[in-house]
Amino acid sequence: MVVGIARVTLFVAGSLSLKDKRTVVRRVKDLVLQKFDVAIAEVGDQDVYQRAVLGLAVVGNDARHVSSVLDAALDIVRAKAEVLDVEREIQTFSDGDPLKAGEPPYKHWEPK
Repeated sequence: MVVGIARVTLFVAGSLSLKDKRTVVRRVKDLVLQKFDVAIAEVGDQDVYQRAVLGLAVVGNDARHVSSVLDAALDIVRAKAEVLDVEREIQTFSDGDPLKAGEPPYKHWEPK
């Protein structure tokens, strides 16, 4: 399993209220969700009207695919809003099935 995550900090120029900011953030989120199967949410600075922090997550089987989907989603965000900072990470997890690795799922206890 491969998980790609990103935290994007946006500057929402021209926003004079939280309502203005949320309109822009909603538009960006909706556009990303229309094009890609990613999770996206506002994860920080909810009370700051000219800055937003979005979190994105992608899960898949192939690191290249997860990375490319995350890159494409970030490109859409960059096209629709001014990006101040991007942090991203790709994590690979083993399948976690101990039976496939030849090890028992638990240690058998035997009295001495």
